[in-house]
Amino acid sequence: MAGKALLDGIPPADIPPDFETLITRVPVAVLLGFVVAAVYHAAHGRSVGSTLRTTLVLLCVLVAIVTIVIGDNLARAFGLAGALSIIRFRTVVADTRDTAFVIFAVVIGMAAGAGYMVLAAVAIPAIFVAAMVMTLFDGRPSGLAATLTVKFAVDAKADELMAAAFAKHGITGDVCAAGSAKQGAAVERKYRVRLASAAVIAAVVAEMNRTEGIQGVELKANGDD
Repeated sequence: MAGKALLDGIPPADIPPDFETLITRVPVAVLLGFVVAAVYHAAHGRSVGSTLRTTLVLLCVLVAIVTIVIGDNLARAFGLAGALSIIRFRTVVADTRDTAFVIFAVVIGMAAGAGYMVLAAVAIPAIFVAAMVMTLFDGRPSGLAATLTVKFAVDAKADELMAAAFAKHGITGDVCAAGSAKQGAAVERKYRVRLASAAVIAAVVAEMNRTEGIQGVELKANGDD
């Protein structure tokens, strides 16, 4: 009886989900991710956060995979939290899709480590299909990702100045942060931009420095994280 009591305290063996369950849950997560992206699109439109739609689809699938891997295993839940906490970015990740793919790598590694090889084999094609489908709508990012920091005079027409500079050098991007500088004597804006190539960095900075109303410029390419 004592031996049986001890055995009753041992958790049951970890049984991987069967193949039929996987091919049902993962594709459904993909479809629901498309629904979430469609709702976001209806609420915000194509012009706002286009890459975020792809991220929403990928995250929906990834969370479903994580839920399957963790199951009722509390240790795995803490293990996943620990694995994600060690990920650090030295520079800002301008494209949210990149962050989703980092999480993708962590989740697939966790599935493989837990012995859920079939889950990994089902999840990878599902994520690939979802990413490729969303690329048709959001487009594939092109050019060199960079962060542009510009200090303007308080009375400068910042939007007009930046529109002219962007058009001349083939730059695309938008404002990601703004604030005051030089104790309120200037306005600072940060832009997430994409350049045609690294060769234009010096030319862009030199021209902006010569532009009336602009008091300082810093253009930094975003390195791989």
